[in-house]
Amino acid sequence: MAPRKNFRNQAKKEVKPAAVVNKNGVKVEASVAASGGGFSGTKIFTWFMVLALLGVWSSVAVVWFDLVDYDNVIERAKEFRFNFSEVLQGKLSAYDADGDGDFDVEDAKVLLGLKERPVSVLLREAKEEYAVKEPDAAPTPDDDAAVPLPPISDDFIPDDSRDEATHPYGDENNAIDTKGELVEKAQPQQTVEESKQYNNQPGSYNNQPGSPETKETVQLRYNAEAESVPEPEADVEPEVESVPEPEADVEPEVESVPELEAEFVPELKENAEDQPKDKLKEKAKKKKPKLLNKFEKTIKTEIDAAEKLRKKGKVEEAVRAFETLVLQYPQSPRCRYGKALAEDGLAEKMLSNDMLQKAIGTYKEASELPNATPDLIKATLKKRAERQQFLGRMRGALATLEKLVQIFPEDMALKNDLGVAHLLIGDNNSAKRVYEEVLATAPSDGFAKVHYGFILKSENKIAESIPFLRDGLESGDPGTDDGRFYFHLGDALQRMGDDSAYKWYERGHQRGHFASVWQRSLYNVDGLKAQPWWTPKDTGYMDLVKTLERNWRIIRDEAQSVMDRTTGLFVPEEENLREKGEWGQFTLWQQGKKAGESCRSVPKTCGLLERYPEATGCKRGQIKFSVMQPGTHVWPHTGPTNCRLRMHLGLVIPKTGCKIRCTNDTRAWEEGKVLIFDDSFEHEVWQDADSYRLIFIVDVWHPELTQYQRQTLSPI
Repeated sequence: MAPRKNFRNQAKKEVKPAAVVNKNGVKVEASVAASGGGFSGTKIFTWFMVLALLGVWSSVAVVWFDLVDYDNVIERAKEFRFNFSEVLQGKLSAYDADGDGDFDVEDAKVLLGLKERPVSVLLREAKEEYAVKEPDAAPTPDDDAAVPLPPISDDFIPDDSRDEATHPYGDENNAIDTKGELVEKAQPQQTVEESKQYNNQPGSYNNQPGSPETKETVQLRYNAEAESVPEPEADVEPEVESVPEPEADVEPEVESVPELEAEFVPELKENAEDQPKDKLKEKAKKKKPKLLNKFEKTIKTEIDAAEKLRKKGKVEEAVRAFETLVLQYPQSPRCRYGKALAEDGLAEKMLSNDMLQKAIGTYKEASELPNATPDLIKATLKKRAERQQFLGRMRGALATLEKLVQIFPEDMALKNDLGVAHLLIGDNNSAKRVYEEVLATAPSDGFAKVHYGFILKSENKIAESIPFLRDGLESGDPGTDDGRFYFHLGDALQRMGDDSAYKWYERGHQRGHFASVWQRSLYNVDGLKAQPWWTPKDTGYMDLVKTLERNWRIIRDEAQSVMDRTTGLFVPEEENLREKGEWGQFTLWQQGKKAGESCRSVPKTCGLLERYPEATGCKRGQIKFSVMQPGTHVWPHTGPTNCRLRMHLGLVIPKTGCKIRCTNDTRAWEEGKVLIFDDSFEHEVWQDADSYRLIFIVDVWHPELTQYQRQTLSPI
């Protein structure tokens, strides 16, 4: 085909006709008759074709602009692999971009990138990508034989249980600060009634002080507005019709856990070596869940085409594609499940609670459709419960999990999840009953063991908790490799006087849960300077320290004025840290919030602190008076975070008998002096004097935290 500029030249001037040789070998002129200068039939046809082609492209250009960039058109045409011989022959319908059966202005808009291609075309092309030769007879929904499925590309796995059923976003943990990452989104708040049993316990299951957020218990909301949204009534009825159990060849999915270091966990190695090889292979083998019913296998290419859009991150297109499928096949559970997954992905992309709530509703719809496979019901309801927990809808998630356990009573993994759901709302007793049921059926279930031990420990049944925590950790079962369980096992052993506690702390450190054997906090920011004892100069808070020390008598007098037992202002320490004795506290600031009523009782003290935001704005700390009576001993323990330092101002200190140990360095308080230490390191307190000890505790941000970190870290 001649270049465009040659068309223009041909229209402006006459070209000398070329001589051709006819079949008899005689040269003749190929243009016009000598007499009149008119056109021959051949030339007339050539002009006709030139004008026709120019007309096609000009008509497209006139619609949008005054002219079209022909070079751009040609380049786009090359991109779409135009066959120019077909263009010359008028076969432009082969380049129908909008699926209407012809080539027109709308198609040109699509080709030039001025308009998006319709979802129907995307689905059609995706289906064609998987197209295979049709079988002789199409199977009907009632056929028992498996439906022949088209080949799937190597990079596409439409129905992977790990991705869809149990792991909302793989191993993404970028919104939680278990390992020190910043939390920029608001966290759900539990009621006092729901959280009181775990309040201030390191590693507890709610977001109270000392409770790490793990993959199993992610509860962050997408934005702060969600906090003001009341939790809806549980919409899952406890009585449900029985659903057939999953087919025998479908095993509950399990998450592989890396093998612990040989030098630290020899028991796990030995256990694995003692097991028969065929049994180990059986454990490692995980069968794919069956999410398609018989009819859905006949439309699998359509489902896979929409699913491919979702897998590739084209969530808006995936939502539209699945909405189209739901309209076409309203009774298809898999189409509706795909729609829910796409809405879920779009909610994450948009950071939209409303969209996520819509996905939660669609999950419910999918699970309730007739002819849903047992595996799809299980995957759908599990996903729904996870997303309800993510939004802080703990009671709704609990109801969903209760329904799952009723449908699949033999699935111990679901019962384990139900136990966690009870813990998340502070219902220890119900969680305990669930784990007792699991252990009665599966006595070697490591997940149930560590959680049952965790509950016993919270009930102060220290000796009873140890074998469950230890056996559960040694099992290596999924969900057991958690810093909370290393923390509580070591703590229980310490309280029993067993030095093997440090072996478990070391294992926890090796597994990445603790910064060191001594520093065992679970809410950490990596890279902060770590040392047990600090000087005022080290902290950079010299002005605050001087203010406290210069005014210590004023602070002491106000503290003593509220110590009268009849006022009830001092409350007993409730963190279960005392072995014996009496320990009272009177709080002025908690999680960066001022206790106005308390400050009215000690106005001078609060007035002194108002101009020190490193203390009053420390969302991971407290400001409080602490009084300890003679005969008190506080167990070795660690604080929940490395993001703060703790100042102790001595107010009333007996001459002997009062001391504090941090790591292996023991010191004593002095009246009017400030001691500073990092309470994320192990520390222990003794009060063996003849009279009470009174100190003023002021927590401050770790000096190496940036202003941005101080603003965005979650409260503790």
